[in-house]
Amino acid sequence: MTTGSLVVSAADCHPGLPTVVRSAQSGLWSAPATWAGGKVPGVGARVLIREGHRIVYDLHSDQAIRGINIAGILSFATDKDTRLDVGLIRIQAGEEYSEEGFDCDAHVAPSDTTRPRPALEVGTPAAPISARHKSLIRLTYFTGMDKDSCPAIVCCGGRMDFHGSPMSRTWVKLGSTATKGAKTITLTEKVEGWRVGDRIIVTATQSNHKTSGTRRPNQRTQDVFTEERVIMALRGTELTLDKELTHEHRGTGDYRGAVANLSRNVVIESADPKGLRGHTMYHRGSAGAITYAEFRHLGKEGLLGRYALHFHLCGDTMRGSYVQGASIWDSHNRWLTIHGTNYLVVRDCIGYQSVGHGFFFEDGTEVYNVLDRNLAVQAYLGKKLPKQVHVDDTNDGAGFWWANSLNTFTRNCSCENDRYGFRYDARPIVSRAASVTFRIQQPDGTKRPIDIRTLPFVRFEDNEAHCDGAYGLNLGNGVERVGPDRRHPFVIRGMKIWDTHLAFVPAPPCVLVEDMRIFNTIYGVHVPNYDHHVYRNMHMIDVLGEPFNRGHDDRSIQYGPLTVDGLTFEGKCANPLIQISDDNPTGTAVSHFKNVKVVNRPQKWSKYTLVNLGVSPRPGPKTPLGVPIYLHDYYGPGRHAKVVSSRAKDLIGDGNQYRAAPPLTGTNRAWPKSANSSSPTCSIPSTICLRLP
Repeated sequence: MTTGSLVVSAADCHPGLPTVVRSAQSGLWSAPATWAGGKVPGVGARVLIREGHRIVYDLHSDQAIRGINIAGILSFATDKDTRLDVGLIRIQAGEEYSEEGFDCDAHVAPSDTTRPRPALEVGTPAAPISARHKSLIRLTYFTGMDKDSCPAIVCCGGRMDFHGSPMSRTWVKLGSTATKGAKTITLTEKVEGWRVGDRIIVTATQSNHKTSGTRRPNQRTQDVFTEERVIMALRGTELTLDKELTHEHRGTGDYRGAVANLSRNVVIESADPKGLRGHTMYHRGSAGAITYAEFRHLGKEGLLGRYALHFHLCGDTMRGSYVQGASIWDSHNRWLTIHGTNYLVVRDCIGYQSVGHGFFFEDGTEVYNVLDRNLAVQAYLGKKLPKQVHVDDTNDGAGFWWANSLNTFTRNCSCENDRYGFRYDARPIVSRAASVTFRIQQPDGTKRPIDIRTLPFVRFEDNEAHCDGAYGLNLGNGVERVGPDRRHPFVIRGMKIWDTHLAFVPAPPCVLVEDMRIFNTIYGVHVPNYDHHVYRNMHMIDVLGEPFNRGHDDRSIQYGPLTVDGLTFEGKCANPLIQISDDNPTGTAVSHFKNVKVVNRPQKWSKYTLVNLGVSPRPGPKTPLGVPIYLHDYYGPGRHAKVVSSRAKDLIGDGNQYRAAPPLTGTNRAWPKSANSSSPTCSIPSTICLRLP
């Protein structure tokens, strides 16, 4: 029923709950005249800010409000410290008060663009909360709320803005090695916006190379080398810490640790991290952005959709929105989830400690998003979530996880994640392509069904993975040899992978890799699907097990051509540096290598040959055709070496004379073609992809 201009809903008369307090006019939250009835909302109040009213929240109070539904605008004061303890903030037009902490009407009907958009403002892009002040929202559970969905902040077609004091950089590399026992550290550059009292992490630069277990506190079975500290003083590029470092952190050369600042002056947190945690989310038709805000102790463990920060089925309706400089840490369910959402920019964010994958694309329909210069540290081994889209994903701790590659990943860094640094995972269900075929948005805005395994990156450049549990970059293991076409390959540029067990798994066909550096790993290129792969300027240092694996590892099978121009092995690289694949089921498999170098190799490691069959097991050939390897200009300009397996009868019997030639090959497993014999013309392809702008 209605009373004057007020709507009285069933929620107003809920037994045992206070009547909904409605705004009467614009004004300060603390002013009685702002509220119908002339009384400021008290402990446990249910509040509705009505359309057309702008309320300025100006309190620093531990008196928790049960719920706030915003149909007008709730703007936090920028000239003082503020604190709001609340069970639910719901940003949605209308006169109804609701305590639904997940779904909202935005799923059913589009926002009415003719009406003012409701908004929550904790700072704005033009006027962030200044460094002199702090705004804190503490999500507090109230009895009677849905424990699976509350406490929460949910934006249903409104605008939600969180903007703290800017920083020039949220994380930077070490400028010099931080030794064990040190209380001062040096950064590569002076940073603006960092303050005494800020919480930082100094990331690991060493690993025990274990592939199982977890780094999660209270369940820890893995060594942890990332350290938390507090800034006690800043002087130029030098930070003084509250206590000495327990481990050394490398800060010279190409492979160095980072220092990341977790503290912000706009904070959203769970009031009871050991109890019922909160979550935040944007729905379709919403607007707003986040800069330099801190999301801590959030995420509901084991529940689908209840993440620390969640963009939920927004499609392209939030184009122009961004998350920049956010700190998301101690999450029990991911750091940031992009679900069915396109055109979002996530830049300079820090994720630290998450149960399950950290920066996460949920269902495989997400395209044209940008992840740039984000840091992912310690995504922990989790469990599958109920009703998750990708049923084979075990949620075992990836810094970055996605199923649709038509997005941009640049300048991101992963460290100490339980399983993966970067994981592309588009495994079909029992080999059914339909299970990975979705309606994907096209450049003209239309949608059409596409097997997402065939979509390449927009860009994947200058990313780094180190000290992760098992894999640095696992590109599509399980995609069943389905990938982009030759004109639109996966392009990976400037990747660095170090101090992890397995560096790089390239499972799809049609892959172009440029300027990849791999350091101090057990495996280099591992379980590869060599089929129109081109690698340029790859540098491996101290790859202790198998630097350049045969096709599909123990299956020893190659389906197409491999071209490598510029491959350097340095230091302690063991076993045959390049392994021969046995089987050639398509008849098109061939490997071309040019500009191969072995440098700075200790004497004890020189016993390992350049090319040979793989290490145990060595399965017998199952196809009549073998896979030849050509080393171009190996004996000088125009004088190539052709290396074949002694078990490849078609190649051994091709009329050429072969001989053993250590240290190029093993003594009884492979022979190079005589340097004096004529060589076939096998040129390196000039390119298979134009460089992206």
